[in-house]
Amino acid sequence: MRNAILLLSLFLGLSSCKNNKETKTTNSDSKSLEIANNNNEGVKMIPIKTPVGEFKVWTKKMGDNPTMKVLLLHGGPGATHEYFKIFDDYFPAANIEYYYYDQLESAHSDQPNNKELWSVERYVDEVEQVRKALGLNKDNFYLLGSSWGGLLSMEYALKYQDNLKGLIISNMMASIPDYITYANEVLAPQLDPEVLAEIRALEAQEDYANPRYTELIHTHYYPKHVLRLPLDEWPNDVNKAMSNINEDLYVTMQGPSEFGVVGDAKLKDWDITSELSKITVPTLTIGGEYDTMDPKHMAWMATEVQNGQYLHCPNGSHFAMHDDAENYFRGVIKFIKKVDQESQTQ
Repeated sequence: MRNAILLLSLFLGLSSCKNNKETKTTNSDSKSLEIANNNNEGVKMIPIKTPVGEFKVWTKKMGDNPTMKVLLLHGGPGATHEYFKIFDDYFPAANIEYYYYDQLESAHSDQPNNKELWSVERYVDEVEQVRKALGLNKDNFYLLGSSWGGLLSMEYALKYQDNLKGLIISNMMASIPDYITYANEVLAPQLDPEVLAEIRALEAQEDYANPRYTELIHTHYYPKHVLRLPLDEWPNDVNKAMSNINEDLYVTMQGPSEFGVVGDAKLKDWDITSELSKITVPTLTIGGEYDTMDPKHMAWMATEVQNGQYLHCPNGSHFAMHDDAENYFRGVIKFIKKVDQESQTQ
């Protein structure tokens, strides 16, 4: 598997070099610089208690607003906050306070490398500890989760929604089995038949560590459904978030790629479709027309929660905040401000 991830890193590294013309630092250099600058204004290392000891996670506060504070949950599991940097282009102008946050085992936080900590329940507890440490509450706290972060945000709402002002589920379905079905029955047939046949042959052999498997998916599938740009044009911040990914955590929880969930990944049976009606907090679900996730399912989710609405990104994929940014941020900002205004009139 390490060979497969290294191949992906090569793809992303080449893309980063082409895009990041204003700097000569490599991804690893940028990572080192950011970790070294943890004393920057707004950065806070938050202690997290776990069943195997105490560790610290990295957060950074951006902006200042007493009633609109958004905690960003990145995807993966095991990616990093960098792909959220595009929020800098939209949230400050909207006067929204927001927090970058690397979950435990992600690059800028502690990495105990302990599989006992790799569970949905443990990560939900971590988010609650982060909320308390940042002083967020039902009068100001919006939770925005992207992909795996969206899964985590739904689980958090089911347990702790009394602490939330608003919930934003970005590009994540409420069922991994349904996600697998969508990938296999809707998206896979859109690939070149010869490419799909080779992918399926490698999967049948469970040869996920084969560099050819990674090459096929990341060349033919990712630019269509993860981020709709040629790989060598992907934004540097997206490249950093993916090349910094904790591969062991990602593969254990999700599997070897975003092309559905294969093998014995921990999340393969996760499904809370029957639980959505328990979510009462104002909720926005977001889907992209070309997403790895089924946009119709995400529209349906908005009808299942008690106070939901759906934002469709007609040009977007899984990273809709990048390839359909105007629609994405217009809708997110409108939702946040509407919830804020309505709360002030109650």
